[in-house]
Amino acid sequence: MDTIARQARARAIKRTSVVGAVINLLLSAIKIAAGWMGQSHALIADGVHSLSDLLSDVLVWFAGHKAAKGPDAEHPYGHGRFETVATLVLGFLLSAVAIGIAWDATERLFQPEALLRPEPIALYAAGLSILVKEALYWYTRAYGLRVRSDLLMANAWHHRSDAISSIVVLIGVAGTLAGLPYLDSVASVIVAVMIAKIAWDLGSDATRELVDTGLSPERLREISQIIRRSTGVRDVHMLRTRTLGGNASADVHVLVDPDISVSEGHAISVLVQERLMEAIDRMSDVTVHIDPEDDETAAPTKGLPLRTEVIERLDQFWAQIPEALMRKRVVLHYLEGAITVDIFFPLRTYTDEPTARQLRDRLREALQADARFADVRIYFG
Repeated sequence: MDTIARQARARAIKRTSVVGAVINLLLSAIKIAAGWMGQSHALIADGVHSLSDLLSDVLVWFAGHKAAKGPDAEHPYGHGRFETVATLVLGFLLSAVAIGIAWDATERLFQPEALLRPEPIALYAAGLSILVKEALYWYTRAYGLRVRSDLLMANAWHHRSDAISSIVVLIGVAGTLAGLPYLDSVASVIVAVMIAKIAWDLGSDATRELVDTGLSPERLREISQIIRRSTGVRDVHMLRTRTLGGNASADVHVLVDPDISVSEGHAISVLVQERLMEAIDRMSDVTVHIDPEDDETAAPTKGLPLRTEVIERLDQFWAQIPEALMRKRVVLHYLEGAITVDIFFPLRTYTDEPTARQLRDRLREALQADARFADVRIYFG
């Protein structure tokens, strides 16, 4: 992710978290006070839920501030994982809230004398909460989609879970006022279950990202098709993906013609990178490894000598072939566990085709003693 995108995300996270914190502080105070005065345990539980939203807004603000920083020596891939960790912590926080609410409400269900008798003020507070939290959900969600932040989307759903829980509270309070004394505590348990579900979703998604879970099979097929349609690409293998702070990255091995130049191979890799980042939403980083052969099935080239040693060996084998000293350039191809040597001679040394073939055969015969050399090809120009 570039600097401009990181800064835009940071501004969105800070703005929404500050707005959310102020609203949640006021709303939690209103609901807890109204629940206390209105004798509604469910509304008090909902107020605690809003208070947890306040804590989550603080957490989101901190994570957004850290994640906005670019790569550095200690974090060469950036600080996107701070968002992931914050999302996981948010999931644990919600889990604790859910357990506490459910525990208290369940105890009241088995103690009829402990059941509260809600007053109408609890209805008004629950209705206000529904309207405010739903508006906060859409506000935060809009920014989350704009800057592609999973953390903001998670916080938006946290706001909506509060709105939904307030609906449950509204139903519970209304039912209790209508003569069903257990309904308020039952509503508290339902709210706790809903909070726990949100916590599980947030925690599981964050955990999957922390352990580098790849993109879905459908997404992988789409990526493979895009790569295969790129000019110069013969095949694709060893495709790996992962997510980081709401963005995706990929590394892939691309099979190309083994005789192309290094610069052409690089141009193909740039093309693949650009097409993936344009076509795949949230794809922020692509690493392309150019392969002259399928290294999953081809014989390994490990252990073969590199250029300096190869040139020394060639000079030894061709010491008795004076024409070999007239070469302009040597190109080495490491394929199928052996080395193919391309020799380029000046055009002025070319006499006729039979003589050129004879030179090629002499060069080949001289290398037969070393099985690491597969073939010799000569060119004039």
